[in-house]
Amino acid sequence: MNVRRLIPTAATAGAVTLGLLALSACSTSDAAGVDGDGRLKVSASFYPMQYLAEQIGGANVSVTPLTKPGVEPHDLELKPRQTAELNDSGLILYLKGVQPAVDKAIEQSGVKYKVDAATLTQLEHFDTAGGHDHGHEEGHEGESEAEHEEHAAEGEAGHEEHAAEGEAGHEEHQDEAGADPHIWLDPVKYAEVAKGVGAQMEKADPDHAADYRKNTDALVAKLTALHTDFEQGLKNSSTKTFITTHSAFGYLAERYGLEQEGIAGVDPESEPSPARIKELQGIAKKDKVTTVFFETLASDKTARTLASDTGLRTDVLDPLEGITDRSKGDDYIEVMRSNLAALQKALGAK
Repeated sequence: MNVRRLIPTAATAGAVTLGLLALSACSTSDAAGVDGDGRLKVSASFYPMQYLAEQIGGANVSVTPLTKPGVEPHDLELKPRQTAELNDSGLILYLKGVQPAVDKAIEQSGVKYKVDAATLTQLEHFDTAGGHDHGHEEGHEGESEAEHEEHAAEGEAGHEEHAAEGEAGHEEHQDEAGADPHIWLDPVKYAEVAKGVGAQMEKADPDHAADYRKNTDALVAKLTALHTDFEQGLKNSSTKTFITTHSAFGYLAERYGLEQEGIAGVDPESEPSPARIKELQGIAKKDKVTTVFFETLASDKTARTLASDTGLRTDVLDPLEGITDRSKGDDYIEVMRSNLAALQKALGAK
């Protein structure tokens, strides 16, 4: 909150002098956009954005995550100190629609470089209220190289059309039944976002553009390798259906020809209806489901109750919204490989 007060003339003169000194200092440090070591200050809304900033920025950036380890990102409320840090950034990296409080603070911020990851790839809609996420898996399996390239070109055209929609389009996407924001759980889409982030860092800090380009290429290579491992590791399995407390895996399911069955939609803490539980019991039996997945940052009560009632086992499928000491890996790549292993086990991969 800004509090306006009447200030004595002497105090005003002193304030002006201090303001001029501060302005001079800012002028030599790109308007407070870099730290004392000359590194670009980057504010990252939550872990998937933090990982991109650190991997692409490397030694040339100082990354401040707004969401601390162990905090559920959807529930984040910014403290005044965090808002001040945000406004002192040289670049802000976020994903609109995930954290309303962060979206609002960024909208009010005067920082020049605000990078919304949702604008760097094409967002899609999935049935998150419970039900199959078939996606386009049938179109992906058995594609020829030419067909795959045609599909990719269509996606690129859709991305350009999406970008042209502007802010009004984004607002439309962010209603409860709107576009799914969990793009980072698809390594291919995450790589698209990485390329866009790298390009924006080059603009914000052109002196280190070559470093950002090199780091972006290295990260994209790692994500491409991860995609290949998922593609090969999930190609042949006894079942394609998995049940999860958090319907965060629509993009992953679509990419690898799987079917996500969410217990209670996008909120991992919400309670499913008796009708939904009965439906899931039937699905588990029909599709030979073996496992009910839960996540590390939310309660596993619902998953364990459903598993107990249906004779299934439980395991972790991490939506990677944060890294804690309970995470099965120290970073995005390690946790995603853990997710792959869990899916292979649950689906009976051959």
